[in-house]
Amino acid sequence: MKKQIVLLAALLGGILAGNAQKKGFDYKFYGQVRTDLFYNSRSNSETVDGLFYMYPLDKVEDPNGKDLNDNGNSDFYTLYTRLGVDVTGPMLGKAKTSAKVEVDFRGSGTTYSLFRIRHVYFNLDWGKSALLVGQTWHPLYGDVAPEILNLNMGAPYQPFSRAPQIRYRFTSENFRLTAAAIWQSQYLSVGPSSNEPGATATRKHQDFIKWSSIPEVYVGVDYKRPGLIAGAGVHVSSITPRTQSETGSGTYKVDERITGISGEAHVKYTRNNWLVAAKTVLGTNLTQASTVGGYGIRSIDPVTGEQEYAPLRTSTTWVNVAYGKTWRPALFFGYLKGLGATEEVPYGTLGTGTTLDQLFTGTAELTYNRPHWKFGAEYSVCNAWYGDEFDAKAKALSSHTVLNHRLVVTAIFQF
Repeated sequence: MKKQIVLLAALLGGILAGNAQKKGFDYKFYGQVRTDLFYNSRSNSETVDGLFYMYPLDKVEDPNGKDLNDNGNSDFYTLYTRLGVDVTGPMLGKAKTSAKVEVDFRGSGTTYSLFRIRHVYFNLDWGKSALLVGQTWHPLYGDVAPEILNLNMGAPYQPFSRAPQIRYRFTSENFRLTAAAIWQSQYLSVGPSSNEPGATATRKHQDFIKWSSIPEVYVGVDYKRPGLIAGAGVHVSSITPRTQSETGSGTYKVDERITGISGEAHVKYTRNNWLVAAKTVLGTNLTQASTVGGYGIRSIDPVTGEQEYAPLRTSTTWVNVAYGKTWRPALFFGYLKGLGATEEVPYGTLGTGTTLDQLFTGTAELTYNRPHWKFGAEYSVCNAWYGDEFDAKAKALSSHTVLNHRLVVTAIFQF
């Protein structure tokens, strides 16, 4: 990591030094040093070895009846330290120009301590309308997200993703319209891991959106006034799980597609040190947004192995309340319910958390905030209901519970 920090510092230093030679440009350098210490009472669905925490894993019993996932775990990380630069440029016709480049050391997958692009985009602003091109927050994440210490920012209840996109916004008085075409980069859809018919082993890969040749689409509207934002949006995604199928008689070219329509509504109110925010999402195959879901196989061609699919639906809702400035206590509550597929899926399901029936998380935290500094502790309890029996649409009929207790202690220096 030391070499990478030196290289990044040299790069940003060169940019800032070049500012004296480029008229019409202005640069603002920023970043943070963040440390996270956490403890979980059992094994969980997660990435980055527990930093991006989702929900407790189901019970898996050994021959003696002991739960293999009943293991406490703890660690300490600095991987979400980040650096960035905001750029304002000269006018392009009647448009104000700006750009952002922001990176951290999170890496990807199981490769840590590497640069990772968080935000990289340019923006053209004509006043009432603006066009953003590049990678930033997915529109489903939007401008309303929980203010909590946990790095998952409320996932899997809150859609979480940064994605390449072309986003247009139009603002008129208190209303703002957002329309975006979105692709995938670091946060990916789940699909089959092989071309065999009926395969239910899964993987995440860019191929599923690339083979589709159709980006995700989001359209939403917000009502904004000082201290208040409220709005709703509709999201459509269409991916291609496979382009060929291997059967006993050979390899066949197949034409497969799974399309999902999702909707969300959100509200955020801030006044006199109070924050009250909430979001509800009816999600359809939103695995690329760090949530639970996927799709089921409803038919298989007996000759070619071509499959037809039905998306799995999930309902999520969260509420976040906080009060204060220097000392700031906060509460977060999230609830998730698996609603099953839109049609019968007799050949199995693909996705993440497809055996979950319900999920509930309650979180309490306290932060101490000073200029450039934040210190905080957060306790959360997550109860997961895993299905024992399922109907023909993969919806749980009965379930059992698994519980995880999590404690996070964080210190952040912002500059």
